[in-house]
Amino acid sequence: MEIIKLGLPTGSLKEPTLEIFRKAGYRISQESRSLFPYIDDENMECTLIKPQEIPLYIQDGILDVGITGKDWMEETGAEKLEEVAELTYSRSGMRPIRLVLAVPVDSDIYSLKELEGKKIATELVNVTRQYLMNKGIKAQVVFSWGSTEVKPPRLADAISELTETGQSLKANRLRVLETVLTSTPRVVVNNESWKNSWKKKKIENMVTLLRGALKAEKKVALKMNISEENLKRAMEMLPALRRPTVSSLYEEGWVAVETIVEEKEVKELICQLKEIGAEGILEYSLNKIIP
Repeated sequence: MEIIKLGLPTGSLKEPTLEIFRKAGYRISQESRSLFPYIDDENMECTLIKPQEIPLYIQDGILDVGITGKDWMEETGAEKLEEVAELTYSRSGMRPIRLVLAVPVDSDIYSLKELEGKKIATELVNVTRQYLMNKGIKAQVVFSWGSTEVKPPRLADAISELTETGQSLKANRLRVLETVLTSTPRVVVNNESWKNSWKKKKIENMVTLLRGALKAEKKVALKMNISEENLKRAMEMLPALRRPTVSSLYEEGWVAVETIVEEKEVKELICQLKEIGAEGILEYSLNKIIP
């Protein structure tokens, strides 16, 4: 029996990744501190591993496919792999992660050029060094073993750090000079695995379900009954992937309408629909939307 060896990220991306897989239809359960969780697909095996290591294990064929960030793909320079999908989620929502160059708020450094000859601490040494090299700037880029935000000004002049909201930078009295890289999770596959027709189809199906789960994020479905005379007004108010679904009811002169809307808009929309005569309004959550 063929098996897909799947690498899932630990750290801050672990929980949102497991949640996306859950919405996609996969049940993944972890016993205590085990790094080999169970997945309810007999043709798949999971390993939880640091996202910075996933590209290298895929390159070496130890994993067939994995979820890792664009930042770590660039940093490791891993080869023999295919990037087959971008997944727009992060540890706290749908926004991408940024790798930024930052200095203390009271630093006299205000431009990238002023980093010439300075010491910069970061976990992403290769990406940062290459970025500065492309800008014609020579600086001392050193590896940071964590807690990078506390390095300036005593241990470094600046940092190159991953941030999502910027709150940690502000809390540590740092200001951003420039964005080096914008990163989102990617589905990455070993080249040889991608050439295997069974594995390729299995991975493509997984990607379809994951994308469907992401498309359903922050959306809800609405279903209601409304009279035919008020249907046109309702249709003008309702968004849909194409058009709302309308079906006849047993009672003459009435129809059922079903559509998908943004969750943030639904409160006002329900009240507006009620005002034009909609009845039996149902709101329910979605796991997947497959266009």
